Amino acid sequence: MKKLFLLIAIPIIVLLGAIVALVLFVNPNQFKPLIVEQTQKHTGLELVIEGDISWKFFPSLGFELGKTELRNPQGFSKPNLFKVDTVGIDVSVSPLLNQQLEIGNITLDGAEFYLETLKDGTKNIDALTKAQTEQAESEQAESEQPAATDTPVESSSTDTTEKPASGWSLNLAGVTISKAAIEIQDKQAGTYTKLYDVSLNLSEFAIDTWTRTDFAVKGENNQQKFNAQGSAEFKLAKGFAEYSLRSIELNAGFSDPANQFDSIKLGLETFDFDKANALTYHLVGRAADLDIDMQGSGSLTVDKAISKVVMDKLTLDATFKGETLPQSPMKVDMVSDLSFDLTRSHLSFVLEKLTANALAFDGKANVTLGDIPKVRFSLHSPNIDLDEFLGLDTAKTDKASTEKPKAAPSQNSAQKASTQPEVEPDLSVLKSLDIKGDITIDKFKASNAKMEKVKTSFYVNRGIAELTSFSSNLYQGSINASAKLDARKSPATYTVKKRIKGVKVQPLLSDVANNDKLEGTGNIDVDVKGRSLTPTGIQKNLVGTVVINFTDGAVNGINVAQLIRENYAKFKGQKAEPSKEAQKTDFSAMKATLKLNKGVVSTNDLSMQSPLLRIRGNGSANYIEQTVNFTVSTSIVGSLEGQGGKNIDELRDVTIPINISGSWAKPKFKLVFDDVLKQKVEKEVDRGLKKLDEKLGDKIKDQKTKDAVNSLIKGLFN
Repeated sequence: MKKLFLLIAIPIIVLLGAIVALVLFVNPNQFKPLIVEQTQKHTGLELVIEGDISWKFFPSLGFELGKTELRNPQGFSKPNLFKVDTVGIDVSVSPLLNQQLEIGNITLDGAEFYLETLKDGTKNIDALTKAQTEQAESEQAESEQPAATDTPVESSSTDTTEKPASGWSLNLAGVTISKAAIEIQDKQAGTYTKLYDVSLNLSEFAIDTWTRTDFAVKGENNQQKFNAQGSAEFKLAKGFAEYSLRSIELNAGFSDPANQFDSIKLGLETFDFDKANALTYHLVGRAADLDIDMQGSGSLTVDKAISKVVMDKLTLDATFKGETLPQSPMKVDMVSDLSFDLTRSHLSFVLEKLTANALAFDGKANVTLGDIPKVRFSLHSPNIDLDEFLGLDTAKTDKASTEKPKAAPSQNSAQKASTQPEVEPDLSVLKSLDIKGDITIDKFKASNAKMEKVKTSFYVNRGIAELTSFSSNLYQGSINASAKLDARKSPATYTVKKRIKGVKVQPLLSDVANNDKLEGTGNIDVDVKGRSLTPTGIQKNLVGTVVINFTDGAVNGINVAQLIRENYAKFKGQKAEPSKEAQKTDFSAMKATLKLNKGVVSTNDLSMQSPLLRIRGNGSANYIEQTVNFTVSTSIVGSLEGQGGKNIDELRDVTIPINISGSWAKPKFKLVFDDVLKQKVEKEVDRGLKKLDEKLGDKIKDQKTKDAVNSLIKGLFN
């Protein structure tokens, strides 16, 4: 038992004796000048260690430094670049007896770092790299200097330039930082960020050797919260002039009142300046009421000056879900190249492919960052079916097949809906935009209207949005348009100019309005302006003109010739013969100038020509109340037999007014035969007077007498 006790006690006694010897013969404060000197040499900054350096024996043997501060260079707002209340240093015991300080690990608990950038771009951490660069250059110059042959070489034992002044050597194995805080202030950019719970674990650090580091950080900025943790391996060249990274993994999170990203992953196999580095990313979260899951890869290149970042073959594979989307889920795939010049804050973007469900795009863009970002772009798509993308086709089908008749709304609900206030759209975002671009679409469908070769150019600049040009092939014709919206004041004002040329009207109306009432080739010029963008505001403030010129067409739903025959027969007390001819009135030309004036559209020059008829029209329609009061004056210039009916040439050259009134949905047509009869009588009187004049011409020589007789006869019918 005594032997066992001695076996256990002897090592403990030896260890205690060694510790006592260290305490008695090795004064840790003698390392203070060494640490200060080496810090000055490698960083160029002043290190201040307040108080004594003491031994620590748990959990490992080492030193403990008191309050330590690394001073900032002159000209910065904070006195320190770094400060910490306590520093723990683990050391190897045996090398101490040979004046070798081998540090196993440095522990910093509660450290504070202050990183600052001045308005001229100078950083306080520039001093660290500057000192290392100068030292490397000095050592290289000394190694290249030839040795003097006439000067005896001193022995290494007397050469004090090869070692620190204290005669001790220094090696560092690693660093552990926990519960640290970092303040980053950039006066040039006007930003401030504070980080907390910063941790860093650095394993066996040595020059030109791969070293692993693990890190974690949390931060807040106003209502924004973020966190990040990850790992990487790095290798520093001598003098810290160059470095390389590999096996980089980052997992971060971000949240604010509107967004929540629980996982943001970034991976880099390697990172070297001026070389292509493979990158992967994966993001999962929620933003703007959308569930987002996106991932992709690319090739990242950064120059040594960190002035240009290039991302080649950047891919995106994303899925978006949300009720605000026109289609949910929405699958988005993208392949692109981008280049960002940090010195000019300029981004160049080349879009090789972008698909969003059935939509496809390609193009390019340039963005220059500033107080108001400047965006320039050019976009192309082979085919866009906006109705399918917005689900309008499906909505119509579903509505037609499933909708049941609904009871009429109550008076209270109808009154409530009608009194619901209309609000002008918020267009303030247009004041912070500077966008200019063009879009080309090979085939385009919107509101069931089909277009081809669509080309449009527009810009948005500080509250003004202008469609500078729009052109497209439209139903065997073409359309050209321009528009301007001024949103600098509310309500916004706008102007629209449009020219439609050679368009086949019937298929256009059939597709857009499910209406085939009008046939022909249409030419329409529109020049309107208005104020307010609410539905009622547009109607009440719209003014301008619409010029219509149709050729070789027909008006379906009404046969003017048949209408004249039937009503004239009734007027004469006769029975109108039935007709099987189509309810259609052909015309060779139809023209009108429509004047829009705050809810009312009117015209006084409507004209239509056909081999049978000449039609003129005037009147107005209220498109707020959806009522019409229009008179169409029809003159028969041909034979009605050509229209499938009996001849009533007795009405030839007589103008027949047709009044159209009532609602748009069910207009009423009425022939005004009082004027017809009056015209017919006047024509008969004129014929009779002509014959009478021929008979009395030889008997009544005096012209005054003839005029008196004619006036007397006409007066009988007035």
